[in-house]
Amino acid sequence: MPLRITSAPVSGVKKRRTAATLKPRASPFASHARRKATAATRSPVGSKSDASLEEGDQELLPDLGLSRYVPETSPVEHVGQAIAHIRDSMFEDLPARAGMNSTRVAEVLNTRRSLPPLASVAHIHTLLDAPTRVEKEIIELVNSGCVRRLVVPGRGNDAAGLGDCLVLSEDWERLVRDCSDLEPYVQEKLLGVLNQPGIKSAVPGTAFTAPEYMALIHAGFLVCSSSLTQGSSGMALLPSLPSMSSSGHPASRSGGDAHSSGMAAPSRLQSHAGAFLLSLPNTGPYLRLLEAGRAHLLSLLKKSSATEVPLGVLRDRWDGAIETEKSFDLAKRVRGEYAGILPGRTKKWKNLFGMNFRWVVEEAVGAGLVEIFDTGSVGPGIRCL
Repeated sequence: MPLRITSAPVSGVKKRRTAATLKPRASPFASHARRKATAATRSPVGSKSDASLEEGDQELLPDLGLSRYVPETSPVEHVGQAIAHIRDSMFEDLPARAGMNSTRVAEVLNTRRSLPPLASVAHIHTLLDAPTRVEKEIIELVNSGCVRRLVVPGRGNDAAGLGDCLVLSEDWERLVRDCSDLEPYVQEKLLGVLNQPGIKSAVPGTAFTAPEYMALIHAGFLVCSSSLTQGSSGMALLPSLPSMSSSGHPASRSGGDAHSSGMAAPSRLQSHAGAFLLSLPNTGPYLRLLEAGRAHLLSLLKKSSATEVPLGVLRDRWDGAIETEKSFDLAKRVRGEYAGILPGRTKKWKNLFGMNFRWVVEEAVGAGLVEIFDTGSVGPGIRCL
């Protein structure tokens, strides 16, 4: 007798399979590696990353007109103050952690000490920004003997030229008295000639004897204009200007070549009466360093495709990725983490001996190489001209 006596095929109750009991289907993206969203992936299409902006691929800054940032923040009110300020603010103080050994520190300090206390006329105009008043004041100071004007032939006569400079008379006198290459009587005689009325940039050929002329040329206080030669560019050059030695100490004072060639025939000097120009020791290294600072500033500015950046960004580029004394950098150093390179490894210190950023910006503005403008949002901007 069969056990199935009813017409129902199965006596049990069947349960419907729910979604929870179903095996989930594999996602087509399941094999791809998972990663968290970053700022770069969340940025909209067409936006540029910070890395590309660092390379200079940014849009033009808003321009609200030329800025008076430099004259409004300058701590000077007249030409005399401007000359002293330019003389004293060319370099920054040595940082506590410079990353330079004692030999290099001595080289930097000796190089700074050897440079003459010059101030370019273009730089003074940048600080005061009153052309008529400044020119009248310069003429009055030169005529009264408080300031001396030093013109270096062959260095350009326009705003971008490096040859039109001013020196305080007291600084010039100090250099003469501190020069160990001159005998005391020659020092006094030179100062007496400088104080004569009508002595501006040249010295008459009858003012000194031939040996005295040779001593003054060797010390760098006179340059024989007959030594001017024409370079390949057509600009007059001064072979008697000094140069830095590799150890950082100034080489023989300006006029070394003229000294060695002229000692054999001192009578040749008397044939150049009226052809001696006033100079200062190490004027050549000073002008070359100034030109190198301008060129480095422009190279940093041209890293931006638009050749314009906020002034603060250019300052960071000038200083380099160095460690600072800010709290977060100090904390990183305590933890042994990377907080930036030491200043001694940057071009600012290796090649420019710690040249001040604001100082070189003021020089470049005065020379007409760059201009500063108001942005209205990110502070002053700076661009190439």
